[in-house]
Amino acid sequence: MPKQHATFASLKEEERKARQRVIVDAAERVFGKKPFEQVSMREIAQEAGIAASSIYRYFPDQQSLFVEAFVQGTKEIIHRVDQRIANGKVSTLSDFVLIYIDFLIEHDHHFRMMTNFMMGGQLSGPLLEKLNQAARSILEQFDRIIDGNAKPEQLRLHSHALFAALNGILISFRNYPGRDPDDVRRHMEKLAKLAASMCESHLKANSAE
Repeated sequence: MPKQHATFASLKEEERKARQRVIVDAAERVFGKKPFEQVSMREIAQEAGIAASSIYRYFPDQQSLFVEAFVQGTKEIIHRVDQRIANGKVSTLSDFVLIYIDFLIEHDHHFRMMTNFMMGGQLSGPLLEKLNQAARSILEQFDRIIDGNAKPEQLRLHSHALFAALNGILISFRNYPGRDPDDVRRHMEKLAKLAASMCESHLKANSAE
């Protein structure tokens, strides 16, 4: 009997996590369409195909839901980087920036959500710290690839510069009017590799000083 009870409990927990994932996925899509402050829980519930009241069983407010959605997207980026490194597909900074650019092209909702928050997010306290930690975890991936080529005191500075450059490329060209999407993607990838090359050149120049 105890074993049967444990099985039912585990099934119930899996079901709870599955519902939570549906809500978070829906939130990612909605937050990717409009600024954080313009999103309502009712819109997210409609996207998820559930009653708005059901969301509050898992998340107390839209701020908590936004942060959870952002954290999930961040984990996906890190997982992709880890996989590519494990498979020997990341040996240069250019390899890494292509992974980052391609991920955000393929997950446009996460990129929109990230930029919407950066341009006008209104979070504070523990939620802000949780989101900042997620953002830092992305920058740590940049550190991870750049490390060994940078002086310790300059590592995060170069990570910030490259992170900003890649996001700027995406903002500037992602929806460039009148161009074939594949051509736009190739152009952004070229720019990303150029940014990586410039970063590497600057690192080499500094290390020689």
